[in-house]
Amino acid sequence: MKASLSLDPIKAALLCIDLQEEHRGDPRLLAMDYDRVLANVVRLQEAARAAGVPVLHFAYVVDAAARRPFHPVLADGRSYFSDKDDPLTAICPEVAPLGDEPLLIKSEASAFGDGRLAALLRERGVEWVFVAGVWTEACIDATVKHAVATGLRVVLVKDACGSGSVAMHQTGILNLANRLYGGAVADTGSASRLMAGETVQAWMVEGAVPLRFTYENAAELYAGL
Repeated sequence: MKASLSLDPIKAALLCIDLQEEHRGDPRLLAMDYDRVLANVVRLQEAARAAGVPVLHFAYVVDAAARRPFHPVLADGRSYFSDKDDPLTAICPEVAPLGDEPLLIKSEASAFGDGRLAALLRERGVEWVFVAGVWTEACIDATVKHAVATGLRVVLVKDACGSGSVAMHQTGILNLANRLYGGAVADTGSASRLMAGETVQAWMVEGAVPLRFTYENAAELYAGL
């Protein structure tokens, strides 16, 4: 349901997840509407910087030599995606870190996986995290669920996230919305206003699994978030 939401920007941070060149430069890994996602992340970053909200950046980089069980590799032993020697793992320049904004390299889906992020947020007194990036049903999903389990409140910015198809993205957002306890789903405009200290109408979960989506109604439910 939609409800009024406000937060203290001093206690917030923006997490920009895996906005790497491979999602527009590697035909195997293209994200749908990636230019639109990047443009919305630019808006979020501008709003965050104007409000003094920390902007944290993340990149998925894999060293196949680590030999993680079942990880897909190419015939030459390189990782099928996000290989450490692939220049396309670079962050897209329009959303790259500015100044002393940190770029944290990760080798798993969740940005919280190795413990560095949780410690950094605790040091800064962060209670709310705005989450944007790719892919919705993979690294965004893992990061959001991990944030909630850590005790953080999440604003999931639905139009600043993306995936390999519209269906993958929309159902990924809906699935997270059903379990986004303590947080909210917002669009880029509303999220930017929240960072500025304004009160907005945002979708917040009530009860358990209120969005029973099907192939037929998923797009309509997504539009209503």
